[in-house]
Amino acid sequence: MIREETADDHREVREVHTRAFGAGERVPGLVDALRTADAALAPMSFVAVVDDRVVGHVLLSAARLDAPRRIVDVLSLSPLGVLPEFQRQGIGTRLIAHALEAADSQGVPLVFLEGSPHYYGTRGFQGAGAAGFRSPSLRIPEAAFQVARLSAHEPWMTGTFVYSETFWALDCVGLRDPED
Repeated sequence: MIREETADDHREVREVHTRAFGAGERVPGLVDALRTADAALAPMSFVAVVDDRVVGHVLLSAARLDAPRRIVDVLSLSPLGVLPEFQRQGIGTRLIAHALEAADSQGVPLVFLEGSPHYYGTRGFQGAGAAGFRSPSLRIPEAAFQVARLSAHEPWMTGTFVYSETFWALDCVGLRDPED
């Protein structure tokens, strides 16, 4: 079952990301900071639950597109995590689909992420550079910079993707292997 995250889920969401990423405090800290950051768009946070246990989590948070006509409010999908013992069962795919549907229903035109083109390319995303977008950082491998165009997207909405300050402050931009 996929549902909105509640405050009661925070401990289990922290466990999901700690175990899924194995990178100490960086990813759980990013989630904590993004939940409360001032932003033009409210974050959207969803959990996957199996037998009353949170086994997966995805977060959409506010970002911007520096487009020729004006700044456009968009979302960043990060992080996406599933407990290791529940991976490769379609939970991540369902979380992504739910997140994209929620963003689309809110009229958000674009969702960006850094991730594997092999994984996300079959789940609604495409290479952002080839689609006319510029990466916010030289540390993001070109293949990892991905975008999903939603129904509110208009052809003039191209330009430079800009992460929220939270990603920069916690050094959570770039340095990822696009094959992971």
